[in-house]
Amino acid sequence: MGKRIFRFPVARAGLAAAVVVAVLALYWFQPWKLFTDTYVDDAVPRVETTPATPAPTSPAPSASAATPAGNEILTAGEFVTHEHRTTGTAELHRLADGRHQLVIRDLNTSNGPDLRVWLTDQPVIRGTAGWRVFDDGEWVELARLKGNKGNQVYELPASVDPRDFRSVSIWCKRFAVSFGAADLTSA
Repeated sequence: MGKRIFRFPVARAGLAAAVVVAVLALYWFQPWKLFTDTYVDDAVPRVETTPATPAPTSPAPSASAATPAGNEILTAGEFVTHEHRTTGTAELHRLADGRHQLVIRDLNTSNGPDLRVWLTDQPVIRGTAGWRVFDDGEWVELARLKGNKGNQVYELPASVDPRDFRSVSIWCKRFAVSFGAADLTSA
């Protein structure tokens, strides 16, 4: 019976269409990513801490006046879950040389298709109401997400002023949804 069905051109066309649809669905949704993890362990910039007691005043050599200040954390926040459970922290750093970096510490989220790291001017809204707000305002894509677990560092382009942004989103570009986001508040 099965061999007789495939003698008909409509049956062969239907089978071919089903195969094409299955391949496209696999490409679009990439379901295997739900079962795989990518770990990243970038070197996180050191941040100088201010001593609790002031150091004794002594004449400073002239060379130390030219030494730039250390790295500092400008803003920071904890990730909240949106489309997929997401935990970790996000920090905007100003480095001693004037560059800015986004540091994501201890990220733990689902892997997914076409994940990006966005800085946005939108507030983080908890729950499903916050899943799709980040492309409503101003945003800048820093890069593809390096991995769904671990510590990651992303360079901000020189043209980006970190004061213009108030949150970070792990954004799934393919489905226009946030996996998780962090409000950035003064550190």
